[in-house]
Amino acid sequence: MGSTLPHLLVERAEKLGSEKAALREKEFGIWQSFTWADYLQNVKDFALGLLSLGIEPTEKVAILGDNRPEWLFTELATQSIGCAAVGIFPDSHLDQVKYILDHSDAAILVVEDQEQTDKFLEIRERCPKIRHVIVDDLKGMRHYNDPILISFSSVQQLGKELGAAKPDLFNEKLSSIGEETVALIAYTSGTTGVPKGAMLTHRNMIKMAENFDQIDPAFPSDNQVSFLPLPWVGEQMTAVSWHLLKGFTVNFPEKPETVAENIREIGPNILFAPPRFWEKMCSETQVRIQDAAWIKRFFYKACMPVGYRMAELKLANRKPNIFLALLDKLCYLLVFRSLKNYLGLGSLRNVYTGGAALGPEIFNLFQALGVNIKQIYGQTETSGIAVSHRNGEIKLSTVGKPIPGMEVRISDSGEILTKGPTVFAGYYKNEEATSKALVDGWLKTGDQGMIDEDGHLVMIDRMKDVMTLTDGTKFSPQLIENKLKFSMYISEAVVVGQNRPYVAAMINMDMGNVGKWSENKKITYTTYTDLSQKPEVYELIAGEIAEINKSLPRLAQIRKFVMLHKELDADDDEMTRTRKIRRSFVEQRYSQLVTGLYEVHDTLDLASEIKYRDGKEFRMQTTVRIKEVPNFTDQRG
Repeated sequence: MGSTLPHLLVERAEKLGSEKAALREKEFGIWQSFTWADYLQNVKDFALGLLSLGIEPTEKVAILGDNRPEWLFTELATQSIGCAAVGIFPDSHLDQVKYILDHSDAAILVVEDQEQTDKFLEIRERCPKIRHVIVDDLKGMRHYNDPILISFSSVQQLGKELGAAKPDLFNEKLSSIGEETVALIAYTSGTTGVPKGAMLTHRNMIKMAENFDQIDPAFPSDNQVSFLPLPWVGEQMTAVSWHLLKGFTVNFPEKPETVAENIREIGPNILFAPPRFWEKMCSETQVRIQDAAWIKRFFYKACMPVGYRMAELKLANRKPNIFLALLDKLCYLLVFRSLKNYLGLGSLRNVYTGGAALGPEIFNLFQALGVNIKQIYGQTETSGIAVSHRNGEIKLSTVGKPIPGMEVRISDSGEILTKGPTVFAGYYKNEEATSKALVDGWLKTGDQGMIDEDGHLVMIDRMKDVMTLTDGTKFSPQLIENKLKFSMYISEAVVVGQNRPYVAAMINMDMGNVGKWSENKKITYTTYTDLSQKPEVYELIAGEIAEINKSLPRLAQIRKFVMLHKELDADDDEMTRTRKIRRSFVEQRYSQLVTGLYEVHDTLDLASEIKYRDGKEFRMQTTVRIKEVPNFTDQRG
């Protein structure tokens, strides 16, 4: 077996050649296929093209764009000649792009299209290390004459010419790289500061795929849909490492807006997505059921309790009685089969969630539908996964057991520590951070957790995020936020309460679902801000929170909440590109609201100067409401 990712590609191409599709991309409404032979040829031509442009071993090639076959061609070509690839999220704003290009010392930038080219040209003077910008899609760029720009196809043509002149050069370069060569510099999400570049070697990435495949094997006949950004280590794990190891087909959506439709078309066997994906799918399902004909609503409401009961027995490894089993089969024919097929989940076998905790309500919903969703736990620094549920050993309160080759223990302070062959080589140009994260081979994750009596890891929260009320009560804001987001009317929530007398929350409503609810109630509105502050919307959300409070410990129940007047946005640095809340930043930006939640106010005039990424400031005057959750006192006894 190959010791590097490009060696695995060569092996797959030699074995499968033109017999099987390695990659598919939907373009102009048609699925276009690349065989394994096509895959290798594209990688070879581009690798030699990079050499023609003068790139040196150990230099970096940055990639900026959506998931496409050309992304993988670029990444594997870069790695084939001993260089490291650097992924940049396609929706990154200018300062983020500039920071990663500069910090990674990238010499070449590969961009998808005109939009990403313009993004670079705007910061060009601040990125002197970039020698060439290679553009894949030249649509709309006929009059771009900047000499730094070169087309993707032109680079491949240079590679073909170099390959004809030196037919052994590609294999020579391939033989010079080994398993300890850095394959990828993956930048962390940066929830607490600037992103750090985690150096992942070929061994790290291949071992991740090998070890995980031991507990949940994939097969060459499988299909996976690659729609999560490839700079994220989770997508690297599936669409690159695991894909090259097992030879299944990776499918790229036509565009981000068509992901749900393309998943339905492909019917993947493998699907890995963060909680936000499953939360959104759950919310959309609930809305569609409400809009369905009465007979469909009737059968859905009648069958879901059966599904929940079957899921409960399955998770407890207990068999249902004959009557329940027959009833479940009937519900499958009446509801579950068509609903799973509509969502594109009918063929799923390996289905996972990770990156953050998934609320138990959402977990139960998919299990009830017969979607065997499993929680995984890991980090960029562990090349993806360190811990995972196994079939037959799924516990809602845990993230599973360590995968083969990984060790997990809990420090005296309650921090989760991991160790194994997938742990990264260190942070690029940051020895201080590396020495803090790696101690005697153990990775300090920064997460608080415990190991239960069955050897399962219980992930509580980020250590820095666990909060303490003034009476000494500790609570996990993430747990409460996950429960809140189960509501079809809540898209995001930020729970506060550190050194405060009670728990409170700042809520982002789900604009689509609340907007539809408002239209049905004949409530007029103009903007997100206008709708979010309607008294009727506050009553709606208050009712949702009151219901959620019933499932929370008394001292962790939410007493007051406020509807945020704008959606939290990664472009405003309020979230990471992987949709994780930058809690400390949000609490600081909305400090007036946080203070108002603990004062005697019904409304609060919010006037603040907000600095955006371009350094400009503007004063925003908004009146927001502060509301106490109904029956709060009664619920706490």
